[in-house]
Amino acid sequence: MTTIQNKTEINKNVSEVYTFLSDLNNHEQLMPENIYNWSSTTDEARFTIQNMAKLALKVEDRVENQIIKLVPLEKAPFEVTLRWELQAISDTVTEATFIIDADLNMMMKMIAAGPLQKLVDFQVNKLKEVLG
Repeated sequence: MTTIQNKTEINKNVSEVYTFLSDLNNHEQLMPENIYNWSSTTDEARFTIQNMAKLALKVEDRVENQIIKLVPLEKAPFEVTLRWELQAISDTVTEATFIIDADLNMMMKMIAAGPLQKLVDFQVNKLKEVLG
């Protein structure tokens, strides 16, 4: 299993960050420009990654103010889970970690690891920007 992650500190309390991330409708704001055909509900999101694939994700697990775990709703090119882990640093600061666990063979790892790391980095930075 390949693990790709990044984290940031956000100047909001943990419940505000959790509330934002637990609704997949908000995740469109965290996506890079190469994501299009976005549609979502609170629990599911569907989108296309330019020149790559269509993806559908659903919330598999929520632990209030701690974890939001997403898994593919339909067959994906490889087994993958996406997870936001939240930790209260103080009443007004939250550490948010975005983790992608992907079951990549060596060939897929060479192709996908870079773009997945860019996605993780982009979303973490965008979350900090959006929630400021």
